[in-house]
Amino acid sequence: MGTVAVSLVIAGGGGHSIEGAAMAASSTPDETFSGMPDPNPSVRVGDTGIGKIIVDAQGRTLYLFEKDTGGKSTCYGECAKEWPPYLTTDAPRAGEGAKADLISTTTRDDGSKQVVYGKWPLYYYHDDKKAGDTTGHDKEEFGAEWYALTAAGMKASG
Repeated sequence: MGTVAVSLVIAGGGGHSIEGAAMAASSTPDETFSGMPDPNPSVRVGDTGIGKIIVDAQGRTLYLFEKDTGGKSTCYGECAKEWPPYLTTDAPRAGEGAKADLISTTTRDDGSKQVVYGKWPLYYYHDDKKAGDTTGHDKEEFGAEWYALTAAGMKASG
């Protein structure tokens, strides 16, 4: 993250501290959804405009893709650019309101590990700009519907 912060300071010109740039980097969609695995993955329940749903530790909405079956991802290529998978290098854990017995991982075609909740591999949506955004909910793209999830591992209805 230090390299990213320094790059942002250089790219953004003077007047910004490295601390400020690091904070900005952690909240920008490009950095948030860079495809880099989370070394300390956690899912929890967050309050959003569509109700209580599964989010990551920073409160960013996580989505299911109805085309996925058997806990395996079918979202690759352009799909994964628009809907970045929630990747990890470590065992995911349950945060507040999430059910530990519903959390696992699946191995993607490239060998990376993707966090699964219930039977659903989890994804971000690239148009969500901040914690609590749910712009990807109830959206049809790449041949199926995308939904936020409830703590029970079902698609949210909101």
